[in-house]
Amino acid sequence: MAIRHFLTLRDLTTQELNQVIQSAIEIKAAYRDGRQDPVFKGKVLAMIFEKSSTRTRVSFEAGMAQLGGDAIFLSSNDTQLGRGEPIEDSARVISRMVDIVMIRTFGHDKIERFAKYSKVPVINALTDQYHPCQLLADIQTYVEHRGSIEGKTVAWIGDGNNMCHSWINAAIAFGFKLNIACPEGYEPNSGLVNEGGAAVMLTTDPVAAVKDADLVTTDVFASMGQEDQQQDRLAKFSGFQVNHQLMENAASDALFMHCLPAHRNEEVSAELLEDESISVVWDEAENRLHAQKALMVFLLGASS
Repeated sequence: MAIRHFLTLRDLTTQELNQVIQSAIEIKAAYRDGRQDPVFKGKVLAMIFEKSSTRTRVSFEAGMAQLGGDAIFLSSNDTQLGRGEPIEDSARVISRMVDIVMIRTFGHDKIERFAKYSKVPVINALTDQYHPCQLLADIQTYVEHRGSIEGKTVAWIGDGNNMCHSWINAAIAFGFKLNIACPEGYEPNSGLVNEGGAAVMLTTDPVAAVKDADLVTTDVFASMGQEDQQQDRLAKFSGFQVNHQLMENAASDALFMHCLPAHRNEEVSAELLEDESISVVWDEAENRLHAQKALMVFLLGASS
């Protein structure tokens, strides 16, 4: 059977994505009830980090342990990858010693090359182009609070970054409308926008994007690796903060999400972030744990 990887949401069919979401909800309930089966007993996850992380490392490491397996943390400082060993060679070696690999890195081409030479499933835990694991958690969170996201409207406010790209893939896969509001010059990849077709609307007006939206979401204005652009971006993104005033244009029961970490009073007001009648960011963060457990169960089952 062919090895299945998860480098973008497009690597799974809509049916498979919905299967993973439903499995995540069931795994979450089992964990809370104390009846989590150790289905990964004897399994090992290699976690390769070239970018720092809180939620990604904790959720994958804890998730593997909760399912009876083990996780190995590998930073670029700890491996030959950081000393110039070809990615292809590292992939061949590491994948002969573990059962599944997750990678958090910069260039998306790196994870594609690793997956090409890996004998086990590879998971994208974030690249500069995509963050698909976060989207699994986000969709799970919406389903738990409001039911199916199909046919709904989501507003993305801010930078056309890796999260925005994954939201475009999600709109295509799950069948919802995505309104994207970015300042000029910060739009997402035009090819991806074109792939989204009628499902994706691009504007420079946050109010227009949020109009009647069922979900409003954002991210920091300057991502990792862009710290030197912080002040310039703050000026360019003036008017793109998500706050209670902007949310008044959304549907009356609209939710707010943020992948975290958040810069309070920059891309989101502190008051909105803490308003649990609208903001579901803490459920969203927790669901990284359960969605990724479900994803690993799926990939190891599909690739066995």
